[in-house]
Amino acid sequence: MKVGGSISAMLLSAACALLLVCALAQADTSKKASTSTGKSAIASTKKATRKGKKSRKSSWRRGQQKIDPKRAREIQEALIREHYMQGKPSGVWDQTSQKAMERFQAENGWQSKTVPDARALIKLGLGPDHEHLLNPESAMTTAQPPHTLPVVAPAEPKNPNQ
Repeated sequence: MKVGGSISAMLLSAACALLLVCALAQADTSKKASTSTGKSAIASTKKATRKGKKSRKSSWRRGQQKIDPKRAREIQEALIREHYMQGKPSGVWDQTSQKAMERFQAENGWQSKTVPDARALIKLGLGPDHEHLLNPESAMTTAQPPHTLPVVAPAEPKNPNQ
């Protein structure tokens, strides 16, 4: 019985090893096929089913595309007030406005982005308005100071001789 059990265990392990080798060979073959053509088989079947559909990529863009003229004027006024820009605010977010904002952000140690970030707008006094709030005076719209415990001086050691 031991001989039969060991033979069946050997056959089972040999079958598992063969299955593993076949799976690895299949994975390697499909990887070579997808890299040799530059596209996977899944991508080519998706392309075949999309032939009749129009692409939405050209008309659909993510994120804000341009700054509203009213908001651009507000930002320009703030940049002029802080001496990062000269002249009168035009309401058009042009190269001069962009360079002034980049300089403002860089001098504050922030990443210079193509659009003004929230920290820059808040520091310029152009943060979010709170008109939409029902109780703006009680709403937690600003950072609260961290809670600290009072500092207590360590108790002086008692002199046992007294």
